[in-house]
Amino acid sequence: MAGTEAERWGSRLTGMVVIIAFLVMASFYALAKENLDQKVLTEGDETHYVMRLSKSQGQPGRRVGHYHVWPDMKLGWKIVVGAIIGFFGAAFGSVGGVGGGGIFVPMLTLIIGFDQKSSTALSKFMIMGGAAATVFYNLRQRHPTLELPIIDYDLALLFQPMLVLGISIGVSFNVIFADWMITILLIIVFMVMSTKAFLKGVETWKKETITKKEAALRLQSNGVSNDQAVEVKPLPEGPSTGGTRTEETKDSKRPEVSILENIYWKELGILVAVWVIILALQIAKNYTKTCSALYWVLNLLQIPVAAGVSLYEAVSLYKGRRVIASMGGADKKWKVHQLVLYCAGGIVAGIVGGLLGLGGGFILGPLFLEMGIPPQVSSATATFAMTFSSSMSVVEYYLLKRFPVPYALYFCAVAIIAAFVGQHVVTKVIAILGRASLIIFVLAGTIFVSAISLGGVGVVHMVEKIEHKERLGFESLCTY
Repeated sequence: MAGTEAERWGSRLTGMVVIIAFLVMASFYALAKENLDQKVLTEGDETHYVMRLSKSQGQPGRRVGHYHVWPDMKLGWKIVVGAIIGFFGAAFGSVGGVGGGGIFVPMLTLIIGFDQKSSTALSKFMIMGGAAATVFYNLRQRHPTLELPIIDYDLALLFQPMLVLGISIGVSFNVIFADWMITILLIIVFMVMSTKAFLKGVETWKKETITKKEAALRLQSNGVSNDQAVEVKPLPEGPSTGGTRTEETKDSKRPEVSILENIYWKELGILVAVWVIILALQIAKNYTKTCSALYWVLNLLQIPVAAGVSLYEAVSLYKGRRVIASMGGADKKWKVHQLVLYCAGGIVAGIVGGLLGLGGGFILGPLFLEMGIPPQVSSATATFAMTFSSSMSVVEYYLLKRFPVPYALYFCAVAIIAAFVGQHVVTKVIAILGRASLIIFVLAGTIFVSAISLGGVGVVHMVEKIEHKERLGFESLCTY
């Protein structure tokens, strides 16, 4: 009966979310349309534009190329408002483990005035800065209930190589798929993920409420006064061993340790090696002719590198040689279909991230929560994996000269400061309230806002292409 009631409320919530999203998106569309209509190419602005002409010059019904719009960097209301929005986007994105790209791209496009492709590249730079700052902050933090680092390196080994491989595939799909297809996919995926994350947050909030009440009753029955140092930690969602306790005195475990103690060097070395090898293959691919034999060889070489590491981790988990200890149970028996499904989830997260120009945290965060990973560990590990993928994109964009360096450094600094502030504030709030479910609500809210903002911008571009009678079908990767 309870399950039926929960499903009914879930359906109602989904319907309300969709209705509100489209109402807000309509107003967002009007704002974006007005902004884009003001971008007219004039002779005085020629120094701020770089035109890349395509081979389709002279073809009727097609635009001859796209424009890179790089506004002058000068102090004004645009850069101030952009910095404020970027600050909150990076703060919430770092807390939720999603990066904040869904907020950065519309801000850079509609407020600062960059074109879509340059905004995507700058967004990756901001995501990298915020993710790196968050990882540095988390390197001193410990698991909320276990004597472990808050970053789960075994979980990262299972997902990060697949994430990087998926991003490479997603970037190619971004070239092939039409903009309207990407926009519809974005809205559907983000709405589903935000709704699931919100429902997971409600479920976790209820569990935390029950845990706090039970802890208070035990304290009263034992005659323990409120001024004694007893802290109720959030329960891990995964299976727990019989000896695991959720009540700990303040001296029973260390909330922070030295950075060196929290780093698992072997696992980190493997992840860095995967990053270096795939980045080298990507850079080499950019200097080859598209669709040539060497181009495809360099593309296919990424598969054994990424799949080999994830397969090694999956086999080790299956045979019990390694464990995902952050789930709270070292005796978990993994099934083959579970491991295959999770590896596929990593690839899907990467494909969606590469296709939409975002970090994979939008998919990994909710996926980790569904696996039963505690919210703090889910956010920290998703951000850790996202650091590798975003930095890889930044290096490629830099070599291709896709963004102005001064703007990139400025907004990256904003993202770094925001990430530190966001992590510090949420850590204090969770310690005071004892509710890690706040992280899940931040995750759901960030995904929802990203769906509205990116969806609105996507609808604007789709309408603009229809007005100019541009091609709306699939594109050829080999003629891009």
